[in-house]
Amino acid sequence: MSYIVNAGRSMLELLLLIVVGLVPVVSGLLVMILQLQTKLAENAAVSVKEAVYSVDQAFNRMQETALRSLPLAGQPCASALNTLQDHVTSLSMLRSLTLVEGEQAYCSTTPDPLEDLTAFATSGRQVEISYGLADTRRKLLVNLYTADNSQGVIVTAYASQLRSELDAFQDGLTLLLEFDDRYLWSGGDSRAGARPSQDEFSTSMLSQKYGYRVVGGYAESFTAREIRQSMRQTLPSLLLVGVLTASVVFLALMKGRANRRSRAAEGT
Repeated sequence: MSYIVNAGRSMLELLLLIVVGLVPVVSGLLVMILQLQTKLAENAAVSVKEAVYSVDQAFNRMQETALRSLPLAGQPCASALNTLQDHVTSLSMLRSLTLVEGEQAYCSTTPDPLEDLTAFATSGRQVEISYGLADTRRKLLVNLYTADNSQGVIVTAYASQLRSELDAFQDGLTLLLEFDDRYLWSGGDSRAGARPSQDEFSTSMLSQKYGYRVVGGYAESFTAREIRQSMRQTLPSLLLVGVLTASVVFLALMKGRANRRSRAAEGT
């Protein structure tokens, strides 16, 4: 009977040691996962806010050129064209400038058809993504319209500058710029027909000045990969803490067992 009692007590002590050793490991992993998720959520929110600021700055540079060119709107194209071309060359991201009068595009620094630019001027939008002509070799473009009464200027720039602003956020977060039903991100645009994955910690922010939206989020399974990587880095330390904790409890149990045996020997 005494043997069974001792065996049962030893089994309980073993289970206690296992539980005590696992507590710091499990609790440490839970804290790590919670901290990682909080960090990813905060990073997504902050990055989206910073991306809006950065892209706004790019549009501000375009608008500055538009305001410089606005006094030319209404003038004959022949007299304004040379100055417009000088303004285009002053900023590397620019492709063209187009003058508008009475919501009708009439003078551009490129020979592209003016119908699409006229449609943009009458759309009520301030910025838009333009696919250009039906030529897949053409680079993606972005238009900005600045008007004063019936006269205005359309600034056309290469969208690669906007991608460069997004590329500055190299932390695994996918940032996407939405212009109504068209969009772009660092790896593509809406012509591809499929949006990038932004399923995890997705957040967005609207530019109050220009009306586009920045959407940020991590790709599917990104959080799981980050957790696995963090576990590989922290698990050895947590296991060491668990072993040390279990060792302390084991020594306490052994001391208690020795004390009980000592009292039992004195009682006999």
